[in-house]
Amino acid sequence: MKTFLFSSTLLLAISSSAMAQKPAADLIIHHAKIWTVDSSKAQAQAVAVLGDKIVAVGTNQQVALWRGSRTKMIDAHGKRVLPGFNDAHVHFADGGNSLSEVELKDSSSLQEFARRIAAHGASLPGGEWVLGGNWDDQAFTAPGLPTRQIIDAVVPERPVFVTRYDGHMAVANSLVLKLAGIDKQTPELPGGEIVRDQDGNPTGLLKDAAMDYVFKVMPEPSPEKRLRTIRAGLQLAAQLGVTSLQDMNPPYADIAAYAELAERGELSSRMYVAPMLLQAEDIRKLGIRHAFGSDFLRMGAVKTYADGSLGSSTAYFHEPYLDAPQTRGLLAGEMQPIEGMRERMILADKAGLQLCVHAIGDDAISAILDLFEDVVKANGERDRRFRIEHAQHMAEQDFARFAKLGVIASVQPYHAIDDGRFVDKRIGHARASRTYAFRSFLKHGVKLAIGTDWTVAPLDPMSAIHAAVTRATLDGQYPQGWYPEQKLTVAEVVQAYTMGSAYAEFQEHLKGSITPGKLADIVILSQDIFKIAPDQIKHVKVEKTLVGGKLVFERKD
Repeated sequence: MKTFLFSSTLLLAISSSAMAQKPAADLIIHHAKIWTVDSSKAQAQAVAVLGDKIVAVGTNQQVALWRGSRTKMIDAHGKRVLPGFNDAHVHFADGGNSLSEVELKDSSSLQEFARRIAAHGASLPGGEWVLGGNWDDQAFTAPGLPTRQIIDAVVPERPVFVTRYDGHMAVANSLVLKLAGIDKQTPELPGGEIVRDQDGNPTGLLKDAAMDYVFKVMPEPSPEKRLRTIRAGLQLAAQLGVTSLQDMNPPYADIAAYAELAERGELSSRMYVAPMLLQAEDIRKLGIRHAFGSDFLRMGAVKTYADGSLGSSTAYFHEPYLDAPQTRGLLAGEMQPIEGMRERMILADKAGLQLCVHAIGDDAISAILDLFEDVVKANGERDRRFRIEHAQHMAEQDFARFAKLGVIASVQPYHAIDDGRFVDKRIGHARASRTYAFRSFLKHGVKLAIGTDWTVAPLDPMSAIHAAVTRATLDGQYPQGWYPEQKLTVAEVVQAYTMGSAYAEFQEHLKGSITPGKLADIVILSQDIFKIAPDQIKHVKVEKTLVGGKLVFERKD
């Protein structure tokens, strides 16, 4: 009996001693300037990672206790360390495609526009379409919109369909119009416009829903090409420190490709996908609710459109455009009739799906807030995290409604310095002063989630941070900031780009800050964006990107 008691006591002592010893960390980053985005411990020098999670954050000395014989050490040499960036709004496969498609964004004339299309077309295999574009008519030295005739003159026998950079207008050559069945007699689709000449013939320009005619005849990429372009996008995201991506209205084939890459362990950024609201019934039948899935691939959000864009004159306003008084924009096809949109939103919300709605013009935003109110009345109060994507041109009275309904403003700061070149002349000072109103949102208690809308804007978080902090437009006309009262601080932008975006996808408990227990998604920057001059932020590079403690990018130069 005595021997048994002695053995039990010894066993307990040995067990207690073993439990008191910490397991060794797999990775420690030390000698760093860490901004954790965690209000309980904002600054730190070191972070320890075990598996794919953070286990300790603190001083170099505190975190060194987690060091073992096999712990990998990364000396940050005093560099700024942040949580990985979470881009709250991308069109990811389109972005991957754009890396190998024709690039027209910086074409300075219609002649250059046509020359680049011809050169790209000559490089493609026979019969392959010329796609991509991102053209910007506001950047042409001589104003003017492209037409089918300009393209026909250089590429008459290959399909050409190139989009404006906002994605709400495109131009096709005559061959594509013929394939799509678009001619003088073709009817308009709700929410779209076939731009016509004075004789009623299509010019080749198609706005919003009118592009659906072409999408129906455009060939689908092969599974191999889809995987190739997604991999190219993931490589770029890793280089830029984007560790999470929220993909808006991807087709099912893209989601299937993400699932295949996730199964292979090849997803180097985490995905939250939001297919179209029109497909919500498929998701509802599976019983999928918001944020369903794994740490690398989640779904349960749905995306829909209320209107178009300012640059294409299809953003929907209460009052007409100043430079196009015959229109105040277009309501998207999904909004016609509005009763159908209301029914779809209520059913999707009842199924537990998150609603993400593209709304840019003030009237479109007002209409969506009305519909959100209807959804709450129909289904009751709960934590549903409504999102308005872009939320660009606000009516004064709607800031308070945003806050009351708990709507997240999912915004893209780069658009402000891009559109700021021409907003005032299009809608006037009063409306422009409530455009990209980031500071006004915060003052009203509205949560911000920040993204880029890639490929509409660069995927680089440094470009977005620079835009939000400086509001210096791309044309150099506002070096002190376009409506500078709406600027954000670096800390506010980073918070919205990490914790804000994590909250927008119901993942603030798992990522968005450098906090013990959260995923070890971490970036090391070349310079301290909190210390350098704001106009230099856009030149800062990512030196290392870690996803779940795994190094997915390291700059060599």
